[in-house]
Amino acid sequence: MRKILLFLIFFLFTNNNLIAKENIMILKLKDGDVEIQLFPDVAPNHVERIKMLANEGMYDNVVFHRVIDGFMAQTGDVKFGNSSNKDFDLNRAGMGGSDHPDLKAEFSNLPHEKGVLSMARSSDPDSANSQFFICLETASHLDRNYTVFGKVTKGMEFVEKIKKGDGPNGSVSNPDKILSFKSK
Repeated sequence: MRKILLFLIFFLFTNNNLIAKENIMILKLKDGDVEIQLFPDVAPNHVERIKMLANEGMYDNVVFHRVIDGFMAQTGDVKFGNSSNKDFDLNRAGMGGSDHPDLKAEFSNLPHEKGVLSMARSSDPDSANSQFFICLETASHLDRNYTVFGKVTKGMEFVEKIKKGDGPNGSVSNPDKILSFKSK
């Protein structure tokens, strides 16, 4: 009986560790790697979409087209924002998404604080697709209005080095890009 109990404890510990690693992503930027913890219990459909697109390489070489100092860095336009894609158009970056249908909102009570990843969308709450942003500071006016799906756990100093945009809309000329985005 004792061996069975020890086996079950070992199995549960090992299985939980695998599940935890499955929800950790590595975002490679020019200045270093950023570790991100995903929140599948809070936004399961958004986490599934992000992981699917990331593991297919869809985010690799996608630019940070909108970066507002003290607010957020936006990326994820896999259609017009991928600098290695034939459809790349910096003037249209931020207007595209994936070929998959838009997602229904999964709003929560998690705050938009520094390091939080949240889905970008149009005025329609159910229009998130592939674009997301990383909060550079607390943005409580976004709470319960945008889907939070993860948070930076290591490497926020590299996020803070992303090239900032000009003017109030934060559009970036010659923007930094995601080198790769994959599960750990």
